[in-house]
Amino acid sequence: MSAPARILLVDDDATVTEVLTLYLEREGFAVEAAADGDGALARAAASTPDLVVLDLMLPGTDGLEVCRRLRREAPVPVVMLTARGDEADRIAGLELGADDYVVKPFSPRELTARVKAVLRRAQGGGPAAVAAGPGGDPVLRAGPLVVDTAARQVHVGGREVALTAREFELLAFLARHPRRAFRREELFEQVWGWTYGDTATVTVHVRRLREKIEADPARPRLIVTVWGVGYRFEPPGPEAAGDPRQEEA
Repeated sequence: MSAPARILLVDDDATVTEVLTLYLEREGFAVEAAADGDGALARAAASTPDLVVLDLMLPGTDGLEVCRRLRREAPVPVVMLTARGDEADRIAGLELGADDYVVKPFSPRELTARVKAVLRRAQGGGPAAVAAGPGGDPVLRAGPLVVDTAARQVHVGGREVALTAREFELLAFLARHPRRAFRREELFEQVWGWTYGDTATVTVHVRRLREKIEADPARPRLIVTVWGVGYRFEPPGPEAAGDPRQEEA
């Protein structure tokens, strides 16, 4: 029998911590709690959790700095808790590598569902992560880009690129559907598994992917913008002519 997934819950509200701990433990998770950023970093350094639920508004070291340091040390999945209306903080957290966010006030059931979904994807159980390419080949190739959907590894020009679970799923999904334009809402549903939410999440993840896989992120050639629609994966080659209007959305 495998050990339960360990969740590090970081929130300075004792009531929120108590309720979420109860719900998560009912689902079989092992929960550790920290009331501030420094305590969270200390616990994560002592033993890396399987996932961190992180409130952005913390005393002392704030949630954004905690997220930055966590992502610098290990690719631990992060689900952020944010206040309604704090769009700038949500986008900043996603830019730093957070995998998902839940807006306060929220349902503990919703938070638990998000935690389960992020863990499934981080462990290779998400729909975009397990599907292979054409003909069942688990390796997707596009010029210097190689996406191994079985090993969950990405290489560009022979160099391995570190992606978060969600970045990997987004890239794998787009690479499996070359030259097809997807609206942000479609990507949000197909990759995130949610039919509602802030599609700026997709924009942020595309921006992060471009910074990691494009030769020139300011002039992307692999993940291109389709004006008035969304994004398209364009494999390199003589038939993939560059669009002079392509730029980051």
